[in-house]
Amino acid sequence: MRQYLDLCQNIIDEGVWVENKRTGKRCLTVINADLTYDVGAGQLPMVTTRKTFYKSAIAEMLGYLRGYDNAADFRNIGTKTWDANANENTDWLANPYRKGTDDCGFIYGKIGRNFPKPDGGSIDLLRKIVDDLSQGIDDRGEIYTFYHPGAFHMGCLRPCMYSHHFSLLGDTLYLNSTQRSCDVPLGLTFNMIQVYFLLAIMAQITGHKPGKAYHKIVNAHIYEDQVALMRDVQLQREPLDLPTLKINPKIKTLEDLETWVTVNDFEVEGYQHHDPIQYPFSV
Repeated sequence: MRQYLDLCQNIIDEGVWVENKRTGKRCLTVINADLTYDVGAGQLPMVTTRKTFYKSAIAEMLGYLRGYDNAADFRNIGTKTWDANANENTDWLANPYRKGTDDCGFIYGKIGRNFPKPDGGSIDLLRKIVDDLSQGIDDRGEIYTFYHPGAFHMGCLRPCMYSHHFSLLGDTLYLNSTQRSCDVPLGLTFNMIQVYFLLAIMAQITGHKPGKAYHKIVNAHIYEDQVALMRDVQLQREPLDLPTLKINPKIKTLEDLETWVTVNDFEVEGYQHHDPIQYPFSV
């Protein structure tokens, strides 16, 4: 929690104003932020200086693991985070690759589970990683990536947190997640939960102990219409103790995650928080 607040304060104090073409807004921006979550210690990095809704964050990651490309599918598992990008993004609405209402196109997990091969066909990157890790194999390339520049024009949004690199040391699993761009007041509160969750659930289904998750953000920013709320409200609040995440122990395989698992199989215990803050969202 202190890592998050320190990053927010650093952006307020040291950030440089940058014009963002996609949103038409300015952002206070810093380059390079590194956060670390000790998943093995069981403390979920969930923001306590305002209320955060963890189920939506987990649901979105479940959608990425399943390879979803439709906002309706994301809604059905418990998150509306793709509604605006699928249906309110002017450029995407005019894109010839858009199939209709709720279509997101070639995004995130849709790429990771169907990564195109130059010689034809595709690779299921996640399946390969799970199979390797389950056998105790780490080839130094256990990378679940959503980043494919050749497919950007076929999706409503380029991936922000685009790479998840898993590593084994003995029977302990580690994760390095890389994010090219981050809306810190809104997106990062989700992304921290997602990185923690991803390592925790991958360790469980591959039979390993979770270690630490390392979260790198290249471009961390606060939009101009969020600055006052962050500076004058959220940063004036004292953080509270972190909660814990409980995962249904019956989840044992990737197939479980693809089929019967719901957000109700994950429960946060001991979450204390200050009042919600309604930060503006930029499409």
